[in-house]
Amino acid sequence: MDIRFYGVRGSIAVSGSRIGGNTACVEVTSQGHRLILDAGTGIRALGEVMMREGPPHKVAMFFSHLHWDHVQGFPFFTPAYLPTTELTMYGPGANGAQALQSELAAQMQPPHFPVPLSIMRSRMDFLSAIHGKTVEVGPFKVTPIDVPHPQGCLAYRVEADGHSFIYATDVELCRKDLTPEVARWFEGADVLCLDAQYTPEEYDGRKGIPKKGWGHSTMMDAADVAKTVGARRLCLFHHDPAHTDETLEDMAEQARTLFAVCEPAREGQRLVLGRAA
Repeated sequence: MDIRFYGVRGSIAVSGSRIGGNTACVEVTSQGHRLILDAGTGIRALGEVMMREGPPHKVAMFFSHLHWDHVQGFPFFTPAYLPTTELTMYGPGANGAQALQSELAAQMQPPHFPVPLSIMRSRMDFLSAIHGKTVEVGPFKVTPIDVPHPQGCLAYRVEADGHSFIYATDVELCRKDLTPEVARWFEGADVLCLDAQYTPEEYDGRKGIPKKGWGHSTMMDAADVAKTVGARRLCLFHHDPAHTDETLEDMAEQARTLFAVCEPAREGQRLVLGRAA
């Protein structure tokens, strides 16, 4: 299972960062099958890679939720304009299929964008991703998991080739609030990609406006959760747009005092489970 980070930032894209400035987009591939997790601005670069590979393209896309930073890259995803592309797209929740289609169409309507969703010639099948209901895509088993975030959010457990990857962006989580249901799905992950947007000082208001209830975790809580569920590796994710590379590296260093195998997720980073990338 091959994991590649194309967008690791939260809220809004930024420039000038070595660690990465694009909003959330992660690609997972195995045995010729491709998953895309979220369609933030990072999906544009992923589309360019796919175009260099050449058509046809067949992709399963899973959306954590429909906040703008997780869908705003889709109009710039070039493969979606090709009739040779097949996209199976999972929106979050029981009404996820309709909600996802409506949201992608709305952001491409005037006055937001010059061309409508209908100009995209790819085949798009819209389906719903429902908590605990596993979806099979080729060698992958993808299980949506409800996690706490304003208006709701899904984490995803991705399993293939005897390994597991948890994608858990936009979640406000600490060890004491970790429910047995969520812990069960997170347990033993080879890689846990977990929201860590804030420092503890930012979260509780010692630095700036208090962020409690905004739907994001601190790096220390992320490390504590990783330790609790027995993850093997932690990638801190959904970096705050105000955080510099130096701040993010320092946050990871602090988190390593609780969980040693920890790093900030980096745009362009590749993880191949089962061996060193």
